Amino acid sequence: MRDAGRKFFQQDSSMNRRPFLSFLSGAALFLAAVAGSPALAEGGHHEKRPEVHGWSFAGFFGSYDKPQLRRGFKVYKEVCSTCHSIKMLAFRNLSQPGGPEFTEKEVAELAATYKVKDGPNDAGEYYDRPARPSDRFPPPFANEQAARAAMSGAYPPDMSVLAKARGYGRGFPTFLLDALPGLSYQEHGVDYIASLLEGYRDPPHDVKVPDGQYYNLYMIGNRIGMPPPLSDGAVTYDDGSPQTVDQYSKDVTAFLMWVAEPHLESRKHIGQGVLAFLVVFALLLYFTKRKIWSNVSH
Repeated sequence: MRDAGRKFFQQDSSMNRRPFLSFLSGAALFLAAVAGSPALAEGGHHEKRPEVHGWSFAGFFGSYDKPQLRRGFKVYKEVCSTCHSIKMLAFRNLSQPGGPEFTEKEVAELAATYKVKDGPNDAGEYYDRPARPSDRFPPPFANEQAARAAMSGAYPPDMSVLAKARGYGRGFPTFLLDALPGLSYQEHGVDYIASLLEGYRDPPHDVKVPDGQYYNLYMIGNRIGMPPPLSDGAVTYDDGSPQTVDQYSKDVTAFLMWVAEPHLESRKHIGQGVLAFLVVFALLLYFTKRKIWSNVSH
């Protein structure tokens, strides 16, 4: 009887272990497949994690570097604007506090160099006219179909909020800090864009890049359809800053961050004022409590 009971429990425990072991085996195979599929698909090469840059606007007390924003706008205007639109930016925004802070005269002169569609006129027709400061930057292509036709089927994304739309995972344990107020790192998007612009390289000997694509250290799969947009000396700076790909990348990325979040400085100033108020309020509560209860026996 005792032997029969022992056999029953042994059989029962082995039956209970089988689903658990099957689950562990399946989970291990799934994780191995997920981890190995990029390497198999891309010849064993993985994209690098974007470099963390020292942005002036990072952190609780960060603010935009006005000369850098001006340089970044110049890079966008002379290089990026040939393919990428920036539909949410109006010319007058360039003169507002917290941004490049061009003068109103500079903005008006800049706007006059662009043509925008207007109308209809009395004859019911649309016409081109010089842009005004109140107008938004006109896109380089009339519509998506025209853009794809000119770019071999690719559609260059609008850059208005690109700096806030891109990102990457920082991994363990730093990603835990991103969930804590005041300690979270919010510059993932600009790190990614700057690294991508700096990441063009010749492919390794064991990697074949298809025609019409380029090798980039930070692009998913290390392959990107956009040709290297920047080269040393491509844009002339008037303030003596280095005219290198590295500098161009940081400057235009900082400008794109301002375009995506033009009120960053005012937002941080409000937050600083609120925290200062809370500190003073907490001290007042503490000393008020001590005063009220000082003569009460405990």
